[in-house]
Amino acid sequence: MPEGDTVWHTAAALRQALAGKTLTRCDIRVPRFATVDLTGQVVDEVLSRGKHLFIRTGSASIHSHLKMDGSWRVTTRPPDHRVRIILEAGDVRAAGIDLGVLEILDRAHDQDAVAHLGPDLLGADWDPRLAAANLTADPQRPLAEALLDQRVMAGIGNVYCNELCFVSGLLPTAPVTALADPQRLAVRARDMLWANRSRWSRCTTGDTRRGRQLWVYGRAGQPCRRCGTAIASDHTADRVAFWCPSCQR
Repeated sequence: MPEGDTVWHTAAALRQALAGKTLTRCDIRVPRFATVDLTGQVVDEVLSRGKHLFIRTGSASIHSHLKMDGSWRVTTRPPDHRVRIILEAGDVRAAGIDLGVLEILDRAHDQDAVAHLGPDLLGADWDPRLAAANLTADPQRPLAEALLDQRVMAGIGNVYCNELCFVSGLLPTAPVTALADPQRLAVRARDMLWANRSRWSRCTTGDTRRGRQLWVYGRAGQPCRRCGTAIASDHTADRVAFWCPSCQR
């Protein structure tokens, strides 16, 4: 599931593959931007902001958001029906697949698209005090809802949301006011994403062995790693919550 660390890592891979190179092909398969051709432009930089990714070339900026199923891949495979954009620079090909958002913006104003976001957990603007203030702005708001709000801090998705609720000792439905130290949780969130920013296999427990990487996410019915109680879960329209009934209150 793409979260802030995945997007950061994706941007790093695209930067290594494309930065400083001239595009020899630009094929955009979104009707609104299908006539845009950036062939001949040099890729100046690739950056991430929360879950958003920007590829800057010339006066344009390719803005994408992976949503639930999207990805960018540096690949030699031929494109399939899921591909929304192909960028080539000589023998390098980058394909954007099932992107939830894909648009071409004026480079000078591309950050307007993410101006609403809170401090980026992996960005130069990270500020734990501001993140904590945003988190507690509505004290009665459910903790999980606040953590998933990108206006609070940018980069947390459902995996980290569930894991952070566990390490805080609170249920996902507990009010934010139950947090003893909101800034500590904000710092913990940043530490989790920072530790995972350069790897695809996410780990929050400190144990990178297969099957031991996560505390609660995806472990419904399995024993809690701390107390042995069966992990509970609840499905909503677009989210799944996981928690330990004993360790979280």
